[in-house]
Amino acid sequence: MFVFTTCIKGRGRRIARTNDTLRDDPVGRLKVYVYELPTEYNQDVVERDERCLSHMFAAEIFLHRFLLSSAVRTLNPDEADWFFTPVYTTCDLTNNGLPLPFDSPRMMRSAIQYIANKWSYWNRTEGADHFFIVPHDFGACFHYKEEKAIERGILPILQRATLVQTFGQSYHVCMKKGSIVIPPYAPTARILAHLIPPSTPRSIFAYFRGLFYDVGNDPEGGYYARGARASIWENFKNNALFDLSSEHPATYYEDMQRAIFCLCPLGWAPWSPRLVEAVVFGCIPVIIADDIVLPFADVIPWKEIGVFVAEHDVPNLDAILTSLSAVEILKKQRALADVSIKQAMLFPHPSLPNDAFHQILNGLARKLPHDPNIYLKDGIRILNWTAGPRGDMQPWKQQ
Repeated sequence: MFVFTTCIKGRGRRIARTNDTLRDDPVGRLKVYVYELPTEYNQDVVERDERCLSHMFAAEIFLHRFLLSSAVRTLNPDEADWFFTPVYTTCDLTNNGLPLPFDSPRMMRSAIQYIANKWSYWNRTEGADHFFIVPHDFGACFHYKEEKAIERGILPILQRATLVQTFGQSYHVCMKKGSIVIPPYAPTARILAHLIPPSTPRSIFAYFRGLFYDVGNDPEGGYYARGARASIWENFKNNALFDLSSEHPATYYEDMQRAIFCLCPLGWAPWSPRLVEAVVFGCIPVIIADDIVLPFADVIPWKEIGVFVAEHDVPNLDAILTSLSAVEILKKQRALADVSIKQAMLFPHPSLPNDAFHQILNGLARKLPHDPNIYLKDGIRILNWTAGPRGDMQPWKQQ
């Protein structure tokens, strides 16, 4: 993993203005107890389908593995500040590798029932000192379509817990106050294998590869990406400044390193690995997702490194980007060169200082000490275990 440090540092330098909180060391600031669950909740589901190890939802697996060997882990639950339940809810995959969320609520409920019955720590706070990673499209709402996710809402028994999730959007029922928004998983080794010399000219003005329409799930159009991706294609498919295609070439990563701007529009959810790739490759992310809450937004200076475009302004995207002066572009590129920002977007294994694992721990540490009011008096219960869709009440059984 020396290659990671050398390559990334070789492509940039630390910028004094960057929030030094990115480089905080969480060791000594918190202790985490990792529940030991039956392997049916984690290891077995990965062995059944190893595609879970490389898809964009894999942070749940690697966070667990990281914590098992982390210096913040404690084997004594009585001295823990936080409790972690390693349940992998995104490993039930379709043929094309996308997670099916339909069993996830039952799986999560089953895991929580297990820890509540075996240990006393859940019951004393009903999860208020527990954190869960839920990297689904809409987090703990457990659905990939927004209207269905909103209808479901966050799984009721997670209402007191801290959620670590890729989904982040202000004023949304699937975004709970106090959640920690993280980047999606992007395989570090695969990214580093495609680095090109940093002196390579950025000859592409604006770059995007991905779906513009999702005919299979949105045959009438307009619902997918709230129409933003369709608008990009319809307005700029013949514009020489824009390099657009729905095909992913073998040179995808190299092309991003040759681009000045990388378009990062919403899809079914506001987030995608494209944001991670743009930051790591020094391509200014053009964020098109209204009200998005970005990863580690309290410590990463997103306004300094990116461009934000409202969804309704997509038809004006060419005018917006060409209005930026060379000085403004260079300023953003210099900010993007900060290695700490790049590291914060990745989940390397083994872990490295300042990476996404450490940013999660720092986020948890900043929530300490816990409010004494989270501890419930004997016999007091707040959560309603019978709330939610009827299907969620059915027992979970590993497939």
